[in-house]
Amino acid sequence: MLNQTPEQTRTQAARPARLELMAAIETRLSGFLTQERARWAEVDHRCLVPVDAVADLVAAGGKRWRPAFCVSGFLAAGGPEALTGIVLDAAAAVELVHAAALLHDDVLDDSPLRRGTPTAHTKHAAAHAAKGWLGESRRFGEGTAILAGDLAMVYAGRLTAALPPAARPVWDDMLTEIQVGQYLDMAVAAECVVDSQLSRWVAVCKSGRYSIHRPLLLGAAIAGRPELAGGFAEYGEALGEAFQLRDDLIDTFGDSTATGKPVGSDLAQHKMTLLLAMACGRDDRLRALVAERDWDVEAIRGRLLAVGAQDEIERRIDDLVRRARAAIGRADLPAGWRDELTDMAAEVAYRDR
Repeated sequence: MLNQTPEQTRTQAARPARLELMAAIETRLSGFLTQERARWAEVDHRCLVPVDAVADLVAAGGKRWRPAFCVSGFLAAGGPEALTGIVLDAAAAVELVHAAALLHDDVLDDSPLRRGTPTAHTKHAAAHAAKGWLGESRRFGEGTAILAGDLAMVYAGRLTAALPPAARPVWDDMLTEIQVGQYLDMAVAAECVVDSQLSRWVAVCKSGRYSIHRPLLLGAAIAGRPELAGGFAEYGEALGEAFQLRDDLIDTFGDSTATGKPVGSDLAQHKMTLLLAMACGRDDRLRALVAERDWDVEAIRGRLLAVGAQDEIERRIDDLVRRARAAIGRADLPAGWRDELTDMAAEVAYRDR
């Protein structure tokens, strides 16, 4: 288009710039994991098992929101071209952290499927049983998945070795929050704690922050714009909660053919999700159902529908998206990146898988 203003040019350039870096991240991930596979194939074919568990999960796709927010934080902050390699490695590392979390989470939740295929622990337990190896098949499969998750974390650490000092605390905080949040999620489920504020903290800490907030801050820190932390935090906290609430809705009321994993696994695992905790806070019958030692998943789901929990969560998501958009609208960013991050908020909060 002729006679564009510089601001119009920047506005139209935001998404293409992000997509270009996202394509480069895919190349970086596949290249890194291919090199690792070649390295360990020379030692023994068994060494390929944990490497392939990581590579297969990464190659299976996924939404790639975490690296997308990392490169968006960098680009929106005006990150210099000279640091592009560092942010690409950091964004790839964030995806590997996500792979590690999924490998471990599937063991903790005893989930049989991930992205439409058997989970790593399920696959390797079945292989152990089929081959008649010594020991317990379940423990072998779970051990394989845990070690593969640890390996993904090691790979993420290697890719972030060159992080600038300002970015290192963001990275360290993200990793710490994931581990503490994961344990608290497990403990709250075991103790059947009905506390919406605690469930909100678990949701934001375990998932929301490392999905949106921390990757954005990481990108901005690599770009040398620490002053953006406040606006990105406000945006990321609100959108991170909306992200997790959407996950709650999908897991409780979604379609397994769309998600590629079993629906209802949170209830099956006695997870006190934010959706469930909020509904319990205003319905005695629902509280009585979750007070039972053995949960009647269908009865709980039916009661959630009866008290309008789904509609309530949709309204809360709408409010959180408005808050996230308002925060990014106030941030000191080019108009194009304010628009892009506004659009990304809707894509994250209103997805179906």
